[in-house]
Amino acid sequence: MRTVVRRRGNGASIRIPSRVLKAAGIEIGDAVDVREERGRIVVDLPPACGDIAHLVAKITPDNLHDPVDFGPSIGREQL
Repeated sequence: MRTVVRRRGNGASIRIPSRVLKAAGIEIGDAVDVREERGRIVVDLPPACGDIAHLVAKITPDNLHDPVDFGPSIGREQL
């Protein structure tokens, strides 16, 4: 399908057919990563935020918080 690049504020927009969105697994309202790659525009879904390995990989000594003291146990908590 051929489409037209339109002005939108200080940027541009294009119409993406619903069948293309569906095939790419993208839904209206999804956040996407857009980049230029070898003269082409590439649109990707970002990595899932819920992926625990992805989240743990971001932990560094600089962003690791200090332990928090919540006081003595008052129930049947076990450490």
